[in-house]
Amino acid sequence: MSTEIVKIGTRGSPLALAQAHETRARLAAATGRPEADFEIVVIKTSGDLILDRPLSEVGGKGLFTKEIETALLDGAIDLAVHSSKDMPTVLPDGLFISAFLPREDVRDAFLSPTAKSLADLPAGARVGTSSLRRRAMVKRLRPDLEVVEFRGNVQTRLKKLGDGVADATLLAYAGLRRLGQEAVATSLIETDDFLPAVGQGAICIESRIGDDTTNAMIAKIHHAETAVALTLERAFLAELDGSCRTPIAGLARIEGDTVRFEGLILRPDGSEAHAITRVGSVAQAEALGRDAGRELKARGGPDFFVVEA
Repeated sequence: MSTEIVKIGTRGSPLALAQAHETRARLAAATGRPEADFEIVVIKTSGDLILDRPLSEVGGKGLFTKEIETALLDGAIDLAVHSSKDMPTVLPDGLFISAFLPREDVRDAFLSPTAKSLADLPAGARVGTSSLRRRAMVKRLRPDLEVVEFRGNVQTRLKKLGDGVADATLLAYAGLRRLGQEAVATSLIETDDFLPAVGQGAICIESRIGDDTTNAMIAKIHHAETAVALTLERAFLAELDGSCRTPIAGLARIEGDTVRFEGLILRPDGSEAHAITRVGSVAQAEALGRDAGRELKARGGPDFFVVEA
């Protein structure tokens, strides 16, 4: 850090800002410094600007991080706050994930003005989502439903739902909770039925390798249990070359010194899926994730993620 003010880079959506403010509050509490010492710097990303096409068509996960990482490498900011599920598995040279905050509820929320759950929707109802994972899982559970593209931040999607663009949508419950909007959820979908995205519910902090002063400060708010779970999940994703172009789900849970992982790959149209479970010691987390990813990749085969014309 070149100045006393610590600059925190973030996207500008209400959810991203809520996550940046949570990070700032935790840093201030951990260091005993006033929140005014931590400046939140809003950076527009390609993912925020491209709203007329699915992310899978224009570059995937990196669209939400590239410009922020450029600012970090240039020294314009000291650290970056991200939703872990937006993070590519390969980071730019010189950067690393230096901390995870305690994970929120990992479940997906079902929202509809007319139905109480996904099962209650009538045949032919429209479900809006921009996530290939949610699209594939909806089609797997309810092939009779129509899935329509639904881009934008939480507020935009809620407005689209109210305007009748879709009959229902799915959002991460963690995001609704961080926005204080959990009451808009019609119901919650248990992970046994709807496995979350890798990293869902977890905030991560990215910083420069070698910036010892900043990294020592960030270490004060690092949550070790979340880090173990995310290390496993991201290793799983890396083996599958996962991005927004591929329907992949995965969740690691820590119970004492044991970690239990469930992973899933689906065809984009939901017509086929392969699931896997791994249990091992916390010390094996990364190896468990890689092993699970390799097995599912072999079971799916090279053409698994390609929808037949």
